Amino acid sequence: MFFIKVLFPSLIFLFILRGFILIPVPVDGNSMKKTLSQGDMVLMEKFTSIKRFDVVVFKLPDNSIYIKRVIGLPGDDIRYEDDQLFINNQPVEEHFLEKNKRKDHETAPYTTNFNLIDLTNRDRLPEDSYFVLGDNRRMSKDSRSFGAIKKQYILGKAQFVYYPIQHMKIIPR
Repeated sequence: MFFIKVLFPSLIFLFILRGFILIPVPVDGNSMKKTLSQGDMVLMEKFTSIKRFDVVVFKLPDNSIYIKRVIGLPGDDIRYEDDQLFINNQPVEEHFLEKNKRKDHETAPYTTNFNLIDLTNRDRLPEDSYFVLGDNRRMSKDSRSFGAIKKQYILGKAQFVYYPIQHMKIIPR
């Protein structure tokens, strides 16, 4: 009887935890390489607010699902110039790219020059929109190609890689 009293609530708790709080999501593609790898399984949560450099999972209107890093927040002006990120005309460091740049920054910029006006015809992100980029900038389909993403399309934040075990880690910001 004790076994049933403990097992049943534990199963309900695990069902709620897995289905509503920490949701498993597979990584498909190499656009987040060095941070996330093809085949990684991440845990996503959808209750905390989105901050700059969070890694988010989102679904576009065509039902494609992506995992990218938030670079621009609502109201921001974003641009890249000579491999330097500028947000609201202030240079911003991206420490999470250090490994990628060291290995892949021999001859050309790691992130090509762009500004928000050229990409979106706006000088600032709308109040409900975020600008996302993959960490593997040269191999990423991101806001540079499909534009800013609306908050309503964000499913949650990727927090933790749990599989494969050798990749297990908290996802860095």
